[in-house]
Amino acid sequence: MLSTLAVENYRSLRELVLPLSRLTLVTGANGSGKSSLYRALRLLAEAARNGAVAALAREGGLPSTLWAGPEVIGRAVRSGRAPVQPTVRTKPVGLRLGFAGDEFGYALDLGYPIPGDSPFNLDPEFKRECVWSGPALRPAALLADRAGPVVRTRDQSGAWADGVDRIGLTDSMISEFADPRRCPELLLVRERVRSWRFYDHFRTDADAPARQPRIGTRTPVLGHDGSDLAAALATIREVGDAAALGTAVDNAFPGSRLAIGNSEGRLEVRLHQHGLLRPLGAAELSDGTLRYLLLVAALLTPRPPELLVLNEPETSLHPDLLPALAGLIATAAERAQLVVVSHAQPLLRATEAAAQELGAAVRTVALHKEFGETSIAGQGRLDRPSWHWPKR
Repeated sequence: MLSTLAVENYRSLRELVLPLSRLTLVTGANGSGKSSLYRALRLLAEAARNGAVAALAREGGLPSTLWAGPEVIGRAVRSGRAPVQPTVRTKPVGLRLGFAGDEFGYALDLGYPIPGDSPFNLDPEFKRECVWSGPALRPAALLADRAGPVVRTRDQSGAWADGVDRIGLTDSMISEFADPRRCPELLLVRERVRSWRFYDHFRTDADAPARQPRIGTRTPVLGHDGSDLAAALATIREVGDAAALGTAVDNAFPGSRLAIGNSEGRLEVRLHQHGLLRPLGAAELSDGTLRYLLLVAALLTPRPPELLVLNEPETSLHPDLLPALAGLIATAAERAQLVVVSHAQPLLRATEAAAQELGAAVRTVALHKEFGETSIAGQGRLDRPSWHWPKR
């Protein structure tokens, strides 16, 4: 389980160290930095697939994603006695992301390349990248260390291996260098990060993939677009927790029953509702009903991930559905670590109550923004988890 997420200089997250629990609920007003936190987690996951540079390019490149304020916000500015002014930089420009748990920690530092005659001068480069054992970065705990293109790993005796390896400056160490004989821990970290799952804003319009019949194959993991919803629900019924699936549907729509239509191998979601003579097909379901079923498929997966992240799952759901969704989230947290980003207070309160009833560890984190900088409400310097960035 991850215990700490750290972000520096990513959008409004100038210097954020977030404590994580088995179930972490992140809330805050619009514009407080919730979406930036969600994107930072996705960017970390992209690094394990060597896609961090491309993901930043889709966001407008490193200049568009870096913290846009001054390096230091002085006391005079915070007290209102002086306006925000640019300050002289004393540190190298870099976007830093990292996480830590009881077993392993990982951190990356992305910066600008050395200027040259190239059309790719805005492509960020990996300046430092580290994997260590335990919850805190210490020189003695380092398992793999990357500075620029040079990668060092420890051998089985714990000493640094003879010789070094070189990789591209825009390639991630955990995606490109994961030899199970040289450094099995690096491979383990990579596979764990690659197992993370993200779900946000499923399409529910008339042409949404989840509304179309699809050829069915066993689907233990719902796709990010929900196109395999019928297959995922059928898989839960066949090899997963069919009783929990039935309960989730009945809690949200009392007296209703889920069915999976099969026409020559093409599967379609059908919902039998109390009082109707025929089931409703996926094309007939309301946006909220379809979205709820998508969340059911994601949370009741027979193959739980290391980390499951939901971004504003309450979108288009009627308030009456929120208690049922809260129960699903709390139950899913017994099998996987969850981070839920939401500004729906009824959902958060119901999830807290459901988690406490199950005895699950739950933490609610409220974000707020001051002078453009996101911080955690009530968190002082001494309240933050211990975190150290690798030096360049």
